[in-house]
Amino acid sequence: MLRGDRMKRPTITDIAQRAGVTKAAVSFALNGKPGISAATRERILAIAEEIGFQPSSAARALTAGKSGVFGLVIDRPARTLGIEPFFMQLVSGIQADLAAHQVTLQFTMTEDADTEIELYRQWWAQRRVDGVFVVDLQVNDRRIAAIEQLRMPAVVIGTPRGAGSLPAVWQDDRGAVDAVVAYLTAHGHRRIARVGGRGAYWHTVLRGDAFAASAAAAGLTALSVEADYTAEHGAQATVSLLGSAEPPSAILYDNDVMAAAGLGVAHRMGVSVPDGVSIISWDDSALCELMHPALTALRRDIAGVGATAARMLREFAAGERPRSVQEDAPVLQARTSSGWAGVPELPVPGQARRTA
Repeated sequence: MLRGDRMKRPTITDIAQRAGVTKAAVSFALNGKPGISAATRERILAIAEEIGFQPSSAARALTAGKSGVFGLVIDRPARTLGIEPFFMQLVSGIQADLAAHQVTLQFTMTEDADTEIELYRQWWAQRRVDGVFVVDLQVNDRRIAAIEQLRMPAVVIGTPRGAGSLPAVWQDDRGAVDAVVAYLTAHGHRRIARVGGRGAYWHTVLRGDAFAASAAAAGLTALSVEADYTAEHGAQATVSLLGSAEPPSAILYDNDVMAAAGLGVAHRMGVSVPDGVSIISWDDSALCELMHPALTALRRDIAGVGATAARMLREFAAGERPRSVQEDAPVLQARTSSGWAGVPELPVPGQARRTA
């Protein structure tokens, strides 16, 4: 074989020439279809193995109607994703399941919903994916209707309230907020705040509603500030809250990046943590444990969420109809960034009052 031939990827034509048969006969043999003798099939398969023939993903898709690929599109700036532990944990869970079943994950980023929808249309028309994961679910999300119209399998990582007819993996936001508010109430906090994410997202709306309702039920004063999950916006929101005439004694942040930024702002402003203000993060990660003081956080099995979504999408693409799944409730992991309020607290039933 010539050096140039050695660099060339073997094709069906190469097999046909060596076996002295037509390309159609090679296709029959490789795909297990009738129309050729057993001896011819064995000879063709032996030659294919000898020359290292591997069918392309495009050829497999045309033959079987499946690409063996699932898509994930995230509409966030690349710089934000580079420091956001949530998506890295989510992707690790998705990839762990898909790799175990010889399925490839195609991951990319877009700038807006229109670009994302067009990408879905191209992928589906060209048989480049067998389904997609939908993240960052928005109120009145146009992507859902577009996917339903395409009849493309998809799993939403977000609330079923905005998922249309698609199955979803979701968390109980009210339960998570109730756990935080109960903890803060028991530690004498009476004025608390939340730094949330973008108001267009369903999870931001649901967490905001839950925070207001839970605080009201506990008799607390609650403040909310919208941010965008970045350290810059988290810092700005913290400056605004701690610099106000009546600052909160505790702040819940919608992600660990903003919570870490808030901790830094408190230090620079001379506000002690946790004596001056308690800081809590919605998502737990290695970042929370590396901060000083370590950040109290709502611990979720984010990789487990990714693995569950992957299993559901595999089932959907195989013709089944998976049901929506509620993830395990987050657990509040108390660390040194939170504690008793640094202001005189009211007696709490069943809770001993802190003494000096």
